Amino acid sequence: MHLITLTPPKFNPNPKIYAFSNYTFPSFPTKGKVPKSNSVNGFCNFHKRVYKSPCVERIHYNSRSIRCEAFSQKDDSFYMRRCVELAKKAVGNTSPNPMVGCVIVKNGKIVGEGFHPKAGQPHAEVFALRDAGTLAEDATAYVSLEPCNHYGRTPPCTEALIKAKVKNVVVGMVDPNPIVASKGVERLRESGIGVTVGVEEELCHKLNEAYIHRILTGKPFVTLRYSLSFSGRILNQLSREAQESGGYYSQILQEHDGIIISGTSLAESSTFPSSQEMGSNQPLQIIIATSPNSPFHLPTPLTSQTASRMIVFTDRSTVFDPSTESNLHQQGIETVVLDRVELGPILDYCGGQGLCSVLIDLRGDFEELKELVGEGLEKGMLQKVVMEICPSWDESEGSSVLLLKKLDKKSMKLKDLKSRISKESVVVEGYIC
Repeated sequence: MHLITLTPPKFNPNPKIYAFSNYTFPSFPTKGKVPKSNSVNGFCNFHKRVYKSPCVERIHYNSRSIRCEAFSQKDDSFYMRRCVELAKKAVGNTSPNPMVGCVIVKNGKIVGEGFHPKAGQPHAEVFALRDAGTLAEDATAYVSLEPCNHYGRTPPCTEALIKAKVKNVVVGMVDPNPIVASKGVERLRESGIGVTVGVEEELCHKLNEAYIHRILTGKPFVTLRYSLSFSGRILNQLSREAQESGGYYSQILQEHDGIIISGTSLAESSTFPSSQEMGSNQPLQIIIATSPNSPFHLPTPLTSQTASRMIVFTDRSTVFDPSTESNLHQQGIETVVLDRVELGPILDYCGGQGLCSVLIDLRGDFEELKELVGEGLEKGMLQKVVMEICPSWDESEGSSVLLLKKLDKKSMKLKDLKSRISKESVVVEGYIC
């Protein structure tokens, strides 16, 4: 920390101080630009181009002088936040694996970075160590999730860190997966590496909330999404901006492994919900078709890739038209016929398929989904709500109010509420208590 005392009104030859009015003020030096990440498959080449941590200027005013205190933010929290930032580059592509980022720091400089790009590919630590090269020796490795200590589709990351001769490892959070939990930390400590656990733990937990939920419960993390008019009615309305790349709806589809939609709603729209984010995997289309004599039909043209990402849940009272039934059979689309379609068996199926997260999307005529939502709320199967509030008043016959009269709970609350502006609408999200 250094202290600069500014004296009026005499000229100061220091190039960082300029005379102005009755006082002199410090100029804020422009920091060197942070190099852009040339990340390919989780690899970031930074051992020749290192970050300079931003310097924060604090100004204190009084009647006679101004003090500027400059201090560095290069601490464990700073580097862990960078790990999380890197990990998010793979959003929508790592399931059923978690998203993980890693940063290698030596003498206060980032010398290597990496993230886990996809299940089956090397983990974040491997990419970061490759990036750092020999500079990893005696360095500190920051990783958002505990390094693995077992052989799976890739070798243990603990052994890679030990072989690279890193001096310390800072871990955002312990991996709750039983085959990992604390074993990675223990292996590193046994090898003489200093380990710190729990830096920015809440941030790291939120990064992989779906993965963690599935590990602990065996079921996917479930989000309920709907659009609401300010007259209190659920709308079959999504702005074009919301569905385009960068829009909240496109992003939420990218973040979820599966999406539950009404067959009747699908018949009305004739298009499958799809993310427009570059390189993202499309969610599994879980279609609920339970209305007697349902008008459900598949959008056309239907590619083999689209068909492979679909499953239809129906009950014995539902009758498909002959062309739809024939199309389902020809395309090899799995159809599950239940005595009664319930959310529990659907989530069990999704968990068995390795899905970590599922979005229930209320659009159009969602009559087929009302009982599923009610069941989910009553039995604690829903974890999160995303609500888009639109600037429209709607009292049309087609619109509806979501009524869940069968709930035993008299009131339910959301916690950790956050809101953001999405063009003309407001998006609010929170977690069900």
